[in-house]
Amino acid sequence: MTNSSTTRRTARAFRLHSVDLTLGILALLLFTLVAPAGADPGNDNRAPDLGACQQLDVGRNKVAFHVYAEGVQMYRWDGTSWIFFAPEALLFADAGGEGAVGIHYPGPTWETVSGSRVVGMVLERCTPDPDAIPWLLLGAVFNEGPGIFHRVTFIQRVNTVGGKAPVTPGGAVGEIARVPYTADYLFYRAQ
Repeated sequence: MTNSSTTRRTARAFRLHSVDLTLGILALLLFTLVAPAGADPGNDNRAPDLGACQQLDVGRNKVAFHVYAEGVQMYRWDGTSWIFFAPEALLFADAGGEGAVGIHYPGPTWETVSGSRVVGMVLERCTPDPDAIPWLLLGAVFNEGPGIFHRVTFIQRVNTVGGKAPVTPGGAVGEIARVPYTADYLFYRAQ
């Protein structure tokens, strides 16, 4: 087999992975559009117990919205290690997976079924469970649309389960691993 042939096969495999990712995101969007559109901010507007992760505190900001995420953290094998490249999750109104209210995708971005959107930037990390992805404090860097994410200042990812990169090496450069995870996301506004 020639290098040119190998290169073409690798490029084709990468395009197919990109198409799979795009189709997956479109399927999530379609699912959320047929889900209940009443994104209720919920009745639990209390900040979580941060325990040993006090660096994730948001000061005088107040919880505006709390969702439960179920999805995957995606990693790409670079030949020596797994590199995180994107989250993909559905957001639910309750921990039982009822009432889809939005999606979470690269950016990192959160978007509700009503079109409200917020993009965050990681400010702090904390790892209370070595078997799960870290808890995060993110600052909102962009908000769009009226609704729940309007004027969001901070986002916390807490109560994470799973989502860590695989411990075994990948089989080929460019291989994608989709690792299941769950988490709570809390969205804050200034008081």
